[in-house]
Amino acid sequence: MTQPDATDVFEAQRPRLLRLAYRMLGSMTEAEDIVQEAWLRWQRADTDDVREPSHYLSRTVTRLCLDTIKSARARRETYVGSWLPEPIVEPEDDEMRADELTLSLMLALERLSPLERAAFLLHDVFGEPLDTIATTLDRDAAAVRQLAVRARKHVRDGKPRYKVAREEGDRIAKAFFAASSTGNVEALRTMLAENVVLQSDGGGKVLAFINPVVGLSKILRMFEGLYRKYAHQPAEMIRPVWIDGLPGYISRDRGGVLQTTALEIEDGRITAIYITRNPDKLGHIAEMVTGSGNVQ
Repeated sequence: MTQPDATDVFEAQRPRLLRLAYRMLGSMTEAEDIVQEAWLRWQRADTDDVREPSHYLSRTVTRLCLDTIKSARARRETYVGSWLPEPIVEPEDDEMRADELTLSLMLALERLSPLERAAFLLHDVFGEPLDTIATTLDRDAAAVRQLAVRARKHVRDGKPRYKVAREEGDRIAKAFFAASSTGNVEALRTMLAENVVLQSDGGGKVLAFINPVVGLSKILRMFEGLYRKYAHQPAEMIRPVWIDGLPGYISRDRGGVLQTTALEIEDGRITAIYITRNPDKLGHIAEMVTGSGNVQ
């Protein structure tokens, strides 16, 4: 395979590899580094001996991710507060939506061992055959099948039960921002499920709730209290967006801190609220906002 041909092959696979690395790690920044390393290894490889470039490259990226996960999980043991995946804003035609994984399912994947996570993603999400995954993970096909089965059981509860149409999701997200930013408790009461959960990720860098806030009454009191305290500093919605398969928005809070909010919705009610405020996870978002001129 000539160098131009090898480059074309890799670039055709790049979106898929980036998606795989992000789903494995929950960080687009780390995923980009992994794919760049895979590219360097691809350049050094004897590509004439590679029969299935997609499988070869998936194997390279998966193994790099498995090495990275070890240090990433060690860092999370000392992480301040709730950890959420780096938010990825998705255009309607974005390839990241092809696997239909949501942010809530990404969190469910965090409960898996690294090998279970790899087996589940490669088999159930990316459609790799068991024998190929076995080579990637250095396990036999039967062991890979068991890894995938165990993973499926763990993540079953993370799968969305109610698929929200984009128009409805945008409507609910806008209504939620309006109600939460003005302390409109009665409007919020009609939108939120009784068992709603709020998680906010500040990473110890900016103010955020250390522990999840659980239950309708607690969350209503929280938004009411925030409005009373910061009524003189109105929050600003920059734009409604979809984040990892969930409707939400980019905003600046009452202190000017950039954040994303994603909403899990079932049967027309919000069951989970995911707020990412850690600036280390919002680099892509900040670039997007700056590039758009902060226009809503």
